[in-house]
Amino acid sequence: MSATAEPSVTTTTTTSSLRRRALGVVAAVLASLVIWGIGEVAGVDYTVQSPGQPALVIGPSQIIGITLGAALLGWAALAVLERVARRTATAIWISLAVLVTLLSFVPLVGTEATTGARLALGAMHVAVAVALIALLPARRR
Repeated sequence: MSATAEPSVTTTTTTSSLRRRALGVVAAVLASLVIWGIGEVAGVDYTVQSPGQPALVIGPSQIIGITLGAALLGWAALAVLERVARRTATAIWISLAVLVTLLSFVPLVGTEATTGARLALGAMHVAVAVALIALLPARRR
């Protein structure tokens, strides 16, 4: 009989799930920053103006903050759904993630911005959704 305890399957599964989800958040932020950077190098003017608001230049700090906030909210929503709707949590969450992604394009329509800025920002929305949908839900066994 061994004196060392074997790690439980639950602990290993929880650790790998936590790592994968953290990777999803990091991947979402990095994807947004890469797209922003490509646009910046290409000369995209990231100045946007919503009706009745002052003009805002979207920079790396805004990209990181907004993406990180959205990713963590998505993670929290998934965690709640996994507790409340165990079997259908992933399907519900993916449906919500797609809906939120589609709704995230609405402000792009009502905002004054260059075509390049709209395309880059839209690409960021899609990249974040792809990273989170691919990495946040639990893997099926």
